[in-house]
Amino acid sequence: MSHIPAGSGGLSPLVRETPAERADRNLIELLQELRVVQTGVQIVFAFLLGVAFTSQFPRLDTFERTTYVATLLLTVVASAVPATLVALHRGLFHRGAKVRIVALSARLAEIGLIFLALALNGAVLLLMDVVLGRTAAFTVTTVTLVMFTGLWFVLPRALRRPAR
Repeated sequence: MSHIPAGSGGLSPLVRETPAERADRNLIELLQELRVVQTGVQIVFAFLLGVAFTSQFPRLDTFERTTYVATLLLTVVASAVPATLVALHRGLFHRGAKVRIVALSARLAEIGLIFLALALNGAVLLLMDVVLGRTAAFTVTTVTLVMFTGLWFVLPRALRRPAR
């Protein structure tokens, strides 16, 4: 058994868990996080599917069509990568590989977030290009890209560092 430090998933510093129990808890927490992300992916994907069937779609220029296709494909990848953890779990279930599943799934979740951030920014770029024009679209998308980078990647890494 190992001692869980304070601040680990909200558990009391007095709670002890085995490596297998920790892997179970980490997998459950990861699955909860992915449920939230998957909803976002589904919303973007539904929006993109609907766009292709609007009366405005034929009027899109080459840049907008390219942005649309790239964003749609990024959304497909953003859906496939996190769902891979389900395939890993199913394929390796009861083989004593839960710690390995959790480690790989956590990495896949990070990769999935990268693709989701790119897909969301692609959708912003497409919408802003149609609504506000290209220059404003690049400006707004740059701001949202910086925001995602800061909130989803820089902030968590900064908080991992020990306090001084």
